[in-house]
Amino acid sequence: MSPLLQTPEESTAPSRSGRKLARTTMGLERDKKRHGDFEDRRGDTLADEIGIVTTAPAPNGVDLVQESVSLIEYVARLGDFRSTQRQECYSLVRRMKSLLPLFDEIRFLGSAIPPNGIASLSKLKKVFCLAKKLLKTCNEGSKIYLALESEAMMVKFHAVHEKLCQALDELPFDEIEVSVEVREQVELMVTQLRRGKRRKDTQDMELAVDLMAISSKTDERNADIAIIERLAKKLDLNTVENLKKETMAISNVAKERGQTSECVEQIVEILNKFKQVFAMEVIDVFEDTVKPKLLSKSGSLVIPHEFLCPITLEVMRDPVIIATGQTFERESIQKWFDSNHRTCPKTRERLGHLSLAPNHALKNLITQWRQTKNYKSPNTEGLASPQGSSVKQEEISSLVEELSSCQLEVQRRAAKDIRMLSKENPESRILFAENGAIPALVQLLTYPDSKIQEHAVTALLNLSINDTNKKLIANEQAIPTIIDVLRNGRMESRENSAAALFSLSMLDENKVTIALSDGIPALVELLEQGTVRGKKDAVTALFNLCLNQANKARAIDAGIVPPLLLLLKDKKLNMVDEALSMFLLLVTHPQGRYEIGQLSFIGTLVDIIKKGTPKNKECAASVLLELSSNNSSHILAALQFGVYEHLVDISETGTNRAQRKARGLLQVMKTSDQLP
Repeated sequence: MSPLLQTPEESTAPSRSGRKLARTTMGLERDKKRHGDFEDRRGDTLADEIGIVTTAPAPNGVDLVQESVSLIEYVARLGDFRSTQRQECYSLVRRMKSLLPLFDEIRFLGSAIPPNGIASLSKLKKVFCLAKKLLKTCNEGSKIYLALESEAMMVKFHAVHEKLCQALDELPFDEIEVSVEVREQVELMVTQLRRGKRRKDTQDMELAVDLMAISSKTDERNADIAIIERLAKKLDLNTVENLKKETMAISNVAKERGQTSECVEQIVEILNKFKQVFAMEVIDVFEDTVKPKLLSKSGSLVIPHEFLCPITLEVMRDPVIIATGQTFERESIQKWFDSNHRTCPKTRERLGHLSLAPNHALKNLITQWRQTKNYKSPNTEGLASPQGSSVKQEEISSLVEELSSCQLEVQRRAAKDIRMLSKENPESRILFAENGAIPALVQLLTYPDSKIQEHAVTALLNLSINDTNKKLIANEQAIPTIIDVLRNGRMESRENSAAALFSLSMLDENKVTIALSDGIPALVELLEQGTVRGKKDAVTALFNLCLNQANKARAIDAGIVPPLLLLLKDKKLNMVDEALSMFLLLVTHPQGRYEIGQLSFIGTLVDIIKKGTPKNKECAASVLLELSSNNSSHILAALQFGVYEHLVDISETGTNRAQRKARGLLQVMKTSDQLP
């Protein structure tokens, strides 16, 4: 018997021949496991899942080592992960792979593993099973769900990290004769895991603000389109193919959580907004869970996969080949190129050229198949714009020319038409820019006619949704002029100017330009004086600008704190979450903590923690924790306002993030000897 398979009582000091035999046996076992059916039975057994108590054979070192190695190999093959958890996923996979030398040494050490070593390896394997489940979710799960649950997912990663550290701490390195070099590598990895810190809240906040904006049931701002497109791009849900995959992933979430749960309803609502922007049909997610409808026309007709355009997943009429050798529908790939993409949509390779070669062979096959199957494509006419009609080149050229007319009425009408056509039609935004609309619209911003000014600034807002147009608008020196409209225009023009600045500030260089052009004081003024919609446009733009550290000080100098406090106190405005998110951004700056941390503000925070909505409480606890972590007098003031019992309640019943913040505050109280 191999020494590795002996019980401790049977084991003796191994001879050289015994070591050789152990290595041979384990090598055979490894090959058998790797090429056998282990892939289908990793993790819990069916009996474990349904609760049947069985008497399983005691685990041995060979199986535990091989199963752990196979789990590591499995997660290493998962490939890409969802963008919201990508950093954590790659970090976890990298750390698991760094343990392979440990298992190699255990596998070939040739001596029996003691019972405490078996127990530690068993515990380590269970951690790997948890990691596999978590990583698989981040590889296959709904992108929208994972974005909404980013904080909860972060907690799961830290739980796996902690369990991994505990299991490795318990390994009896001396007894299983692991080399000093490997042991030091493992100990270094454990130290790094424990020293690791979470990503800053501002990253999660930026995503949360975008999600909050497009989930609004009351705010129908034009800027919503910009936010939707920005978020779709961030989540990699900006192609028809990816949106159809997301639909299927969401149906799986619905099966687990229930179709009527608040979380699922919110996810479906966001998905439908993405689909509308990309001119997809909005369907019932729960009736379309097996495969996209276009993949099969009926139960008896299956469309060959090769006939479908990878972009639209529709049967191609005019297939063309691009530089990578991939085939697409001519119209679809041309739109891809017209949007300034220079990569293959399927392989993501950079293209050497943008030439299109007709795929005559495939076109003939598709034509024959259509005739044989009597197949007719779904009616796709009118998808170029939500109104059911495409924008013609002649119309665009004519409207741009009319912007320079000598007659005010003609200019007014042209600016209005461009505003309306560019509102929801991505193609028109590109065409208007290519035909010189941007310089002409910027010129109209200086006109005394208030209606021309309003239409021009709103048209620029709509055109700025396209990232290339953001640069073109800034290059035309439009930002100072937009800020002038923000200061002196009519209220609707001011509101749309703020929304335009928000859209333009997506580019980091524009954040600086807007600040240096005194855009921040003008936005703070709108925050003070504007309508509810104006206040929302202003605070959204200010939030985005203050992601730049220097702009936080500029916003504080411009007097942003008093109007934000009014938003907290005036519940009718329904902007408590926006104000708290802004405060949470400002308290990361020393000047912000000084301005914000006044006694009256602490009292307001405590009042929200006591009486606010779950989301309000979460944000208020986050702000208070940031303040208290830098100055213990703030936690003392909060205690005097009676925060303690409410924090205890939130730590048990609040949202996941609120519970963590409440526990953090209780820990601050404990370490500063302020517990009542």
